[in-house]
Order: sequence, then structure tokens, then C-alpha cells
Amino acid sequence: MAEPVIAQKAPYKVAVEAGKSYWWCACGKSAKQPFCDGSHKGSGLAPMEYKADASKDVYFCGCKHSAKAPLCDGGHKAL
Repeated sequence: MAEPVIAQKAPYKVAVEAGKSYWWCACGKSAKQPFCDGSHKGSGLAPMEYKADASKDVYFCGCKHSAKAPLCDGGHKAL
């Protein structure tokens, strides 16, 4: 599997809406971080769906190395 690009060493805070799907960029190349814009094509990586169970703020991983992807687990602190 290809290694993702670190988009930033911090999470992205996003207000999500209950029932809506969000496609998290797993490759780090998207210009629309933290979401996919199709830049992963040919990289061997693919976006990951996050379906909001409630309307709330969530923290999407920005470093692309979270063990709890697509959400941040604090792993960026070790990079």
C-alpha cells in the first residue's frame, strides 16, 4: 500500500450533520482537506466514508496516520 502524504500535523474540526456522509481524504493530496477531491487516483489509496450519527463537531485526521481513521487519535503528535 502507498504511504499517505501528511496534509497537516493537526486535526480538522468539522461541524457534521446527522445522517450525512462525508468522504475523508486518505492520501493527503486533496486540495479540499480533509475531504476527497479525487487526487488519490493512481495512488493505491482510497477515500473513507464517515456517516454522521448526530449533528456535532468532529475532528478528522489531518496527518493521515490515525489508527481511528477517519477521526483523529492524536497520532500526529508522534510524527
